Amino acid sequence: MADLRIGWYGLGSMGLPMATNLQRHLFKNAQPSLTYYNPTMTSGQPLKKLGAIPATSLRELLVECDMIFTMFANDSVLMETVESIAKLAVAITNKIFVDCSTVHPDTTESVSRTISGLGAIFLSAPVFGGPAIAATGQLVFAIGGPGPAAAITRRYIQDVIGRMVIECGEEARNASLLKIGGNIITLNLMEAVGEAQVFAEQTGLGTAAMEQLITESFGGVAGGYSKRLTSGIYAPALDTRPGFGVSLAIKDAEHALSLASDFQVSLPSLEIAHNNMRASRDYAGECLDSSSMYGTLRVNAGLPFWNGTSRQG
Repeated sequence: MADLRIGWYGLGSMGLPMATNLQRHLFKNAQPSLTYYNPTMTSGQPLKKLGAIPATSLRELLVECDMIFTMFANDSVLMETVESIAKLAVAITNKIFVDCSTVHPDTTESVSRTISGLGAIFLSAPVFGGPAIAATGQLVFAIGGPGPAAAITRRYIQDVIGRMVIECGEEARNASLLKIGGNIITLNLMEAVGEAQVFAEQTGLGTAAMEQLITESFGGVAGGYSKRLTSGIYAPALDTRPGFGVSLAIKDAEHALSLASDFQVSLPSLEIAHNNMRASRDYAGECLDSSSMYGTLRVNAGLPFWNGTSRQG
């Protein structure tokens, strides 16, 4: 099979490290350089230094590339982009679109219909892991959509920008469902770790021993969530960018709660985590990590929202 020309649209905190690993792979294997586009093109400077090619417009990206990865913050940006693609009236027959965003399955289904109606192929490929994991190329992918296109796409994911690909079948929406199900576990685990650390602090046990237990007994993921709290990352300095912002986590929780309501599934633990994240955002603003429910748990226990390593206001 001839080498495909790969494009990337969306260079945020997740998209940039993912695209960076992909460009490094393409360069190492003497394949055509990645072509990228982003509303803020200066975000792509690190890619350009690695040999990636900036597109001057979305139209150029569509024309030049055979496969286009997208990574957006939310449903509305994805929908607006797909509407723009449709309006451009560029021939995209048989091109493969791979969306890595975390969106509602209904959004995935709608986008899939639109892209397919234009003669192209749509795959949903949301990821598990934050920016630090993305930088190491160790993300876990879910992938849903037509099997032949998924097999081709896997060549650019497996051991390139991810360590594992979970096949979700021919329906693109199933990959979104798996991602949302995974988010239920992630947010509940953050809530549980936060509760345990507040308990440890208030009883005088101390957070260090609890963090060691969490890491040794429940693994590196849970231990990493604990470090977000004890290191103050849950409430970073106002001039920094949270690793995974609280509003994105709230959006993810609301997708899960909406689907649970539709299918008469009870998610009481997620409701608690969701409410605590909202309370944290109301108290401390947008510059918070998804683990910032910890601040509300601290307040509820009579402690300050801020710990000794976070910002203080």
